[in-house]
Amino acid sequence: MRLEGIHHVTAITGDAPGNVDFYVRVLGLRLVKKTVNQDDPTVYHLFYADERGSAGADITFFEYPGAQRGRAGAGMVHQVAFRVGSEEALDLWAERLEREGVSVSRGDQRLTFSDPEGLGLELVVAETGDEPLTAESPEIPAEHRIQGFDHVRAFTRDPEASRSFLEGSLEFTQSAESGFEARGDQRGGLYLYDTTDQAGIPGAGTVHHVAWASTPEEHEAWRERVIEGGGRPTPVIDRFYFKSIYFREPSGVLFEIATIGPGFTTDEPLESLGERLSLPPDFEHLREQVEPVLTPITNPREAWAAR
Repeated sequence: MRLEGIHHVTAITGDAPGNVDFYVRVLGLRLVKKTVNQDDPTVYHLFYADERGSAGADITFFEYPGAQRGRAGAGMVHQVAFRVGSEEALDLWAERLEREGVSVSRGDQRLTFSDPEGLGLELVVAETGDEPLTAESPEIPAEHRIQGFDHVRAFTRDPEASRSFLEGSLEFTQSAESGFEARGDQRGGLYLYDTTDQAGIPGAGTVHHVAWASTPEEHEAWRERVIEGGGRPTPVIDRFYFKSIYFREPSGVLFEIATIGPGFTTDEPLESLGERLSLPPDFEHLREQVEPVLTPITNPREAWAAR
């Protein structure tokens, strides 16, 4: 069995309107699902991805309005990296982000910056045969668009603490960047560590969890592998758009293993993903209660469509 790279990354925002503006208008991702946190349905769960809402391109946010800024520390992911196709793409992104008032740092085939709430982001030129997962944007040329996840970086007190679990139970392999890779038949993603003794503070601009992609057929078997490796996974939880198990890897980072599918078109047509509040069937009876308390948001794609 092999995990098919990163499925999604979920973080926290205190400002849904600003979050939508940055990830849709500035970064050119598509808001593919506007729904609620199924563990706390009074708050949004917003999903941004490629045009099809593919696993491997999906960064998501829980909105807790007005949440204070957090700080990543040991046992937390502190940076999310997306792929782009070339150094020329980095040139465009550096100019675009600086024009938006975003400070950037240019390195060897990479561009590092933060979102408006301090979440560490990076664009990297990655040589891979994986399918580019891109979203339509009239302001970003097709060849320069974000192409899906490359890696996440996590803080740990001991970089070796998780090696036997990651390699033995989850079948990660050693990567060239002093980290690990989860690579399946279709896609791969990297998991890298930086060392710190600093404790983290959850809040806006911090990552809640990183999810790895499994085929539906192997999902239950992965749960057994986690148990055999000493992990303590949740039961399989049906999230309607995919099924999930959650557990902490030995360094403390919250992992999810999520199935590839059934996907976001289960309750919306592809052409109108993210345009309305979608509630899974078990939550539909709450619509009249939750819609009035959710923050009003405007999707920049609506303005693009009107042009």
